[in-house]
Amino acid sequence: MNTATNTTPFDAVLRAPFGALGVRIEGEAITEIRFLPPGTGAIEPKTALARRARDQLAAYLADPGAGFDLPLQTAGTDFQRRVWRAIAAIPKGKTLTYGEIARRLQSAPRAVGQACGRNPYPVVVPCHRVIAADGGLGGFASARGGYLLDTKRWLLAHERG
Repeated sequence: MNTATNTTPFDAVLRAPFGALGVRIEGEAITEIRFLPPGTGAIEPKTALARRARDQLAAYLADPGAGFDLPLQTAGTDFQRRVWRAIAAIPKGKTLTYGEIARRLQSAPRAVGQACGRNPYPVVVPCHRVIAADGGLGGFASARGGYLLDTKRWLLAHERG
């Protein structure tokens, strides 16, 4: 979901070491944070909430210990929300496999991977902390290569110090 084309303009775009992060707002909640490719230009926040999101994302990029306190619009199916809660509980600098999360939720690794790929709030809901059973990266944001896997590598290294 966070890589699909969407014609709604971003309310803020923050440049990042791996590319950029686009933020969309609807009313008083964030509806999407999207990874954007390297070379994407910054967009100054259009609202106070977009500024708050940009500032918290920038704080995280500077210090992986920075936390998030952002209103996220409820999204996804019940199962996806269960997966996202499990992912949000993974401590910074740690990882779990798709299979480990699947066992906890009495599901299948592929279903967990699909829910990760539909996560509308990456970084805030840290799906980058979910890896393959063999210790490899697995996919990321519904991608198996390109700048998104480079982004996952950067985020994991950033959090491990």
